[in-house]
Amino acid sequence: NMGMSSLVSASSPPLQLKLIDPTQYRFEHLATQMKWRLQEGRGEAVYQIGVDDNGMLVGLSEEDLRSSLKTLGRMAEKVGADITILREREVDHDADIPRKIAEVLIRKVPDDQQFLDLRVAVLGNVDSGKSTLLGVLTQGELDNGRGRARLNLFRHLHEIQTGRTSSISFEILGFNSKGEVVNYSESRTAEEICESASKMITFIDLAGHHKYLKTTIFGLTSYCPDFAMLVVSANTGIAGTTREHLGLAMALKVPIFIVVSKVDLCKRETVERTVRQLERILKQPGCNKVPLVVSTADDAVTAAQQFAQSPSITPIFTVSSVSGESLNLLKVFFNIIPPLSNSKEQEELMQQLTEFQVDEIYTVPDVGTVVGGTLYSGICREGEQLVVGPTDSGQFLKLTVCSIQRNRSACRVLRAGQAATLALDTFDRSLLRKGMVMVSPEMNPTICWLFEAEIVLLFHAKTFHKGFQVTVHVGNIRQTATVKAVHGKEELRTGEKAVVCFKFIKHPEYLKVGAKLLFREGATKGIGQVTKLQPVSQSHFLLLQLQN
Repeated sequence: NMGMSSLVSASSPPLQLKLIDPTQYRFEHLATQMKWRLQEGRGEAVYQIGVDDNGMLVGLSEEDLRSSLKTLGRMAEKVGADITILREREVDHDADIPRKIAEVLIRKVPDDQQFLDLRVAVLGNVDSGKSTLLGVLTQGELDNGRGRARLNLFRHLHEIQTGRTSSISFEILGFNSKGEVVNYSESRTAEEICESASKMITFIDLAGHHKYLKTTIFGLTSYCPDFAMLVVSANTGIAGTTREHLGLAMALKVPIFIVVSKVDLCKRETVERTVRQLERILKQPGCNKVPLVVSTADDAVTAAQQFAQSPSITPIFTVSSVSGESLNLLKVFFNIIPPLSNSKEQEELMQQLTEFQVDEIYTVPDVGTVVGGTLYSGICREGEQLVVGPTDSGQFLKLTVCSIQRNRSACRVLRAGQAATLALDTFDRSLLRKGMVMVSPEMNPTICWLFEAEIVLLFHAKTFHKGFQVTVHVGNIRQTATVKAVHGKEELRTGEKAVVCFKFIKHPEYLKVGAKLLFREGATKGIGQVTKLQPVSQSHFLLLQLQN
């Protein structure tokens, strides 16, 4: 339960002593812990202050709470994160002094990114009002009831992106580090939004029309959305493709939340009828979802946190793009939802061979070489024999994991998705670099200089063609690569899709087909996935190993 651990571990003194004037050592320890939690939460973590380990709402006096928040602020500053108070509330105690608890969102943009990136697939029937809703969220002005906001959306798409390519379009909504919305209002450009936002929600607006269902399915699989937002019109209720979209999102195991739009057009009863209809469908045996209707800002905070922890929770919002009713609740929700990989995914990953991605390398007195990072797949135990690489010459070297630490405490087994430090004893630190992987020897890892990827160009100032250099990010790999070829096209424009061949500049890397890829260079930004590798030849590889 990553998102919401309190600040206390079981064997520690009560919370009051905890965050109020901690010793220097304790402070460093807390800051490191925060760093790991941010890594596991992919850049976000929620802290509860005044809540003990068992979830008991103990509460702190006003003075202690302020002091604790101050310490938390210092910790965040140390790790380079920003802090937003989500809510404070009093707890009922028979004490004379009122006691409070607070929930705080800590956000840090990972070093290899300009912002936290959350992808939300937008599903909905043709006239459910989803384009209008997206228009209002991303433009920051309400609709006039005749689709003006939606025209804005198309206008911006033409200027910044492409119009409806393949009936999938992208829209962005940013939040700065204080949780304030950054969108196209004040006539910002997409690039400016990217620059000033620390969290970006990319809406992937999928085709609502029945005949585009294939495109919709493609959008859901190839853009790997973290969540799906199903827009349902309050006056028509569940229509046409709505049921199929719901089914699709569930089949692809994408957590889903629902927005009932156009509530300004109908009576309260009609809205409630639609919500009830949705609740009924969600609770059916095939769905097994737990609907959660959001009607206050407090609900929105709760919904975001529960939604992140359990994929069966399905928040339902009722909004109007014309009156603006409840749109703020939706924004609160977007600001808090963390980018989570779902539990099903984790179970599947645990069954694969071990792969640990190295993010940090240090030497610790009496321990030797230590690497920090995340276990991408499989399980890693103490004493495990792995190989690490690729070195600059493309080799993989044998090593043994001597001990594992998670959150500063020893841990016997590491599971997929968890961050930890591994002690490698006397292994020569100079052979290691960030971006390397440690894998099971039987994985027979493929390394390559050249690879192909199917990409979509999201933003591009000029045209994108052969010879262009970009920084490619794949997992923990980050290296400059040159575009060797753009298949089937001379050049690419914004919003276009193509298969491109890239070549790394400095050293070969370990890549997997299907890996998500992000590349950027100045205002250029694109996403895609690796489709084909040209591995360094095995004979060459064996020679190297023999020389070892």
